[in-house]
Amino acid sequence: MPPRPAPSLHGLARSPRSPRLPRVTRLLAAGASCAALAALAACGSGGQDHRTDEALASRAPAQRPEQVAADALPGMPPVLDPKDVYAADRANRLSPAVAGFPSRVYVPNTNSNTVTVIDPKTYKVTETIPVGRQPQHVVPSWDLKTLWVNNDLGNSLTPIDPRTGKAGKPVDVHDPYNLYFTPDGKYAVVMASKDRRLVFRDAHTMKVVKSVPVACGGVNHADFSPNGRYFIVSCEFSGELLKVDTAAMKVVAHQKLDVHGAMPQDVKISPDGRKFYIADMVADGLWILDGDTFAKPAFLHTGKGAHGLYVSRDSRVMYISNRGEGTVSVFDFAKDRLTAKWRLPHGGSPDMGGVSADGKVLWLSGRYNSEVYAIDTRTGRQLARIKVGSGPHGLAVYPQPGRYSLGHTGVFR
Repeated sequence: MPPRPAPSLHGLARSPRSPRLPRVTRLLAAGASCAALAALAACGSGGQDHRTDEALASRAPAQRPEQVAADALPGMPPVLDPKDVYAADRANRLSPAVAGFPSRVYVPNTNSNTVTVIDPKTYKVTETIPVGRQPQHVVPSWDLKTLWVNNDLGNSLTPIDPRTGKAGKPVDVHDPYNLYFTPDGKYAVVMASKDRRLVFRDAHTMKVVKSVPVACGGVNHADFSPNGRYFIVSCEFSGELLKVDTAAMKVVAHQKLDVHGAMPQDVKISPDGRKFYIADMVADGLWILDGDTFAKPAFLHTGKGAHGLYVSRDSRVMYISNRGEGTVSVFDFAKDRLTAKWRLPHGGSPDMGGVSADGKVLWLSGRYNSEVYAIDTRTGRQLARIKVGSGPHGLAVYPQPGRYSLGHTGVFR
């Protein structure tokens, strides 16, 4: 086995500074008083152990009542249920657009410059597809018809036809670390991490519409508000968050996370649309943010190297991959706390992935172990550990339920 690389999201080829965070415990909610923090630490305390009450998430600021229908981004498909943004993602509720697509797991291997294809029924590798340099994520298109392989250092997107599994001619796109789509389906949003830009492109032709410079380092992950009017972006290398106006294609707010060396990663909105959760693999947990007010977020410790966030098919829980300790934490939305932690046998480095169409299996790449994990979502038991190429990262389970894709490894509505 090759030497274990430093814990950087971009793997061996792009390793920025990664300062380790002193193991401190702080509640970072706007306006928090000494009384609110008394159970944790004295107000003047500089920090103490990170292991805190699991119900810290309940201290996240409450959001204003939703007005999704009235305020929705023009052209965005109507929300099925204002109380649950994931209502279209129920088990096996596949769109007619993906009828006949074989179920597969597509794994981009950043150091091997390939995509490994796995049959989830047999846990066998069926194909290895050569792609561009340093593929980071496999991203379903807004219309669900194409899988885009983000060849970050190759400055291209490789299209894969999910009906046939065949790769097409690469499209020139500079620095496509990650890729999202606006809820109206008009634009792709390229997270150009090295270029320090959010690049809005035509969702079909990938022609540049607007390139937006950002004053932070390492733009990487995002998720949209229930009405699609804005999205929250994480900046891993500078420990910052951005709020972006979707229609105006403009950064309207930003903030620095109040922990030295913070390294925010995946972003997911709660089913009720009231909170955004941002994994942080140096702070080892979740930031919990009110997107509307964009006030300072609260924090919940989950485990070392918290990285990927995945919502269950029934919208009841969220799975959090703790890459630095080989575990998956389970967060219950209704209970507003962590309810379980699953540990991979013999360790591992669970990273990015997705949930199977039937909701029974959580698929995660093993970033530093050249493998993929299949985990039973009912018990947390490892079902399979499959060898793939070097540096597996943003794998896509496809097809998945949903009417359209917002990008990344499969954020569906």
